[in-house]
Amino acid sequence: MSPAPTITTGSARAAVTALTDPAADAAIGAACRTLHLPTVRTEAARIAEAAARERLSHRAYLAEVLTAECDDRDARRRIRRVQEAKFPRPKRLEDFDLAALPALPPATLAALAAGGWIDAGEPVVLLGDSGTGKTHLLIGLGTAAAEQGRRVRYVTTAALVNELVEADDDKQLSRVVGRYARLDLLCLDELGYVHLDPRGAELLFQIITAREERASIACASNAPFSEWGATFPDPRLAAAVVDRLTFRGHIIATGSDSYRLRATRAARGRRPAADGQEPKA
Repeated sequence: MSPAPTITTGSARAAVTALTDPAADAAIGAACRTLHLPTVRTEAARIAEAAARERLSHRAYLAEVLTAECDDRDARRRIRRVQEAKFPRPKRLEDFDLAALPALPPATLAALAAGGWIDAGEPVVLLGDSGTGKTHLLIGLGTAAAEQGRRVRYVTTAALVNELVEADDDKQLSRVVGRYARLDLLCLDELGYVHLDPRGAELLFQIITAREERASIACASNAPFSEWGATFPDPRLAAAVVDRLTFRGHIIATGSDSYRLRATRAARGRRPAADGQEPKA
């Protein structure tokens, strides 16, 4: 009887064992649980059948199952990154009506969606009145970044300041500042909606300074830069914040025409009127 074929793993040599298909499936399942390869475990048999039909080599089959595992793992990571960002609601850039914002060319939005500005540590500032699409764009940019595998966090200015004050009271400020500094992108919403006391303003400035020219901040504000002094009690601090958020930054003005109101009116116009009546403007 001829000796069993062998495979070589480093300096060790192990015999190849002939297994029935059910035994092979059980062995694959056990090995995949040990190696944490859930996609290989669930897809190995199906891909094996397809590989047999296509007369693929053993190496080609192995490439197929490993590629399926990598693709699925990448998809799970993208989903996890989006969940970790803690967006208040789902918003995507492709759902934004660019016709309502002619000051933002499609090429500019596409370039921002690609994320090169994040790699360069550049800021993005969205300025405009309430309802003009700032938060939609902010969440959309953050979602695009998270789906590219970047570490993103969305937070309102008031919530961030409260978190920093509590951390400072608990002697945990350096840990919290360090956690925010490690993000690839911080999405800071509603800057200028609330007046900050001196302590809160200084703590927020620490976060901004910790990320300066190293990691990106995208922020949305309903106030022009000239009015940020109403948010930050110290004019010099306000000027320093503006300086850090505009240096090599991308400034997008969303205007004063309410995006939400316009979208609501458009939706009402498309909805069939009740009792044959014309929809109201």
